[in-house]
Amino acid sequence: MPTTPDTRARRRAAILDIIGQRSIARQAELVRLLQAQGIDATQSSVSRDLRELGISKLDDGYARIAAPTNPAADAPVALVREVRTAGGCLTVIHTATGAAARVALFLDRRDWSEIVGTVSGDDTIFVATRNSRDQRQLLARLRAALGT
Repeated sequence: MPTTPDTRARRRAAILDIIGQRSIARQAELVRLLQAQGIDATQSSVSRDLRELGISKLDDGYARIAAPTNPAADAPVALVREVRTAGGCLTVIHTATGAAARVALFLDRRDWSEIVGTVSGDDTIFVATRNSRDQRQLLARLRAALGT
């Protein structure tokens, strides 16, 4: 049976309340807590809710990553752990566990001309540039975003 908008809204409000009060390490734990409150929840519905609420799994559990008010200026910098070069055209960005795709998507949506493409894993992103000059430009932009 399809979920009604009211049920979905109630479940999402409960998810925000739960993760605001305690650390949740697994979606199964969140499903169990929701069901204990009498809220209809499955792993797939919780997974979808987490994604749509902007909640990511970090090193210490699930946390809401606030949507930036100015996306061009407010990169998800709290998720970046380290930036380093790996040759003249490849930059490696290490992020919090599970955050690489979110940071890579942020970079992809910036449309920075120096970025040829990104490939992300769980906590690592490879960023390709055309040449070392473009890589230096990328590093300058990243430093500015990170405040370093």
